[in-house]
Amino acid sequence: MCRIMNKKTLLYCIEWAVALAACGWLVWKLATYDDYASLTSALQTMGWQHWIAIGVCVALMPVNMALEAWRWKTLIPMSWREAHRQVYYSKLAGLITPWRLGEYPARALLMSQEESQESVWSKVLSMGAVGSATMTMAIVIAGVIGLAFNPKVIALLGGSYLYSLCAVILVLLLVLALAPKALKLFAQVNQDLILRSTGQSLVRLGCWCVQLALVLYALGAILDFKFLILNLPIYYLLVTVTPSVPIAEVGVRGAWAIALFGTVNAGLAGVLLWVINTLLPCVSWFFLRKKT
Repeated sequence: MCRIMNKKTLLYCIEWAVALAACGWLVWKLATYDDYASLTSALQTMGWQHWIAIGVCVALMPVNMALEAWRWKTLIPMSWREAHRQVYYSKLAGLITPWRLGEYPARALLMSQEESQESVWSKVLSMGAVGSATMTMAIVIAGVIGLAFNPKVIALLGGSYLYSLCAVILVLLLVLALAPKALKLFAQVNQDLILRSTGQSLVRLGCWCVQLALVLYALGAILDFKFLILNLPIYYLLVTVTPSVPIAEVGVRGAWAIALFGTVNAGLAGVLLWVINTLLPCVSWFFLRKKT
């Protein structure tokens, strides 16, 4: 009994250490952001309709997180409350780990406080790999469709990027094809589950695109509606495939937004959306976490 209590205490301490480290990183990032003048100037020129667009974007943040909870609940059956708790907490862990590798271990950490089976970690990490692959596949599918109708962006990217993109697609197809057999010792994975998760990922990507469109509109960065529709999924493709770590992620998002949408305000839109979909969920976890 004492051993179990010690294990739960250790996991509880790790949980809070990750949360505090992530909050510290967010404070540092906000304190060292060097373009508040441009952001303030853009916000000051917004009319009431633009502020409504920002408000709708913020309101879609919990929808975005609910869609991720839906995906996670599909991969590993659990209650809606528990799925929400895990996805919000994993945002914190993803901030302080390269390429967000800490997200799924963080979910396993919360789950292991409730269950003592040694198989929990293997199951969560296996399903996490499937979830990451299906989300990336959804982004690639939508992004490639956008590229097919946008030769200017293809010319901007160059052949080397397209070859890299083809390699990513081949790797994803191979991973998803082998997943049912490769993971059978740790989790139940089949083609139907992979297709459902990919479909859910496309829905979540749609939410991201709507949010980005709202922020671009609010900051006056939308020049042409057709141009916008094609470039939204391409933006997420470029952000996803471009190697980055959390400490540089804001800069990567802003740089690709400027390159695709052609205005400085588009870069600010990428930064503002990152704040909405990253900072707010991290703060929300402190209100959603289970009381002990």
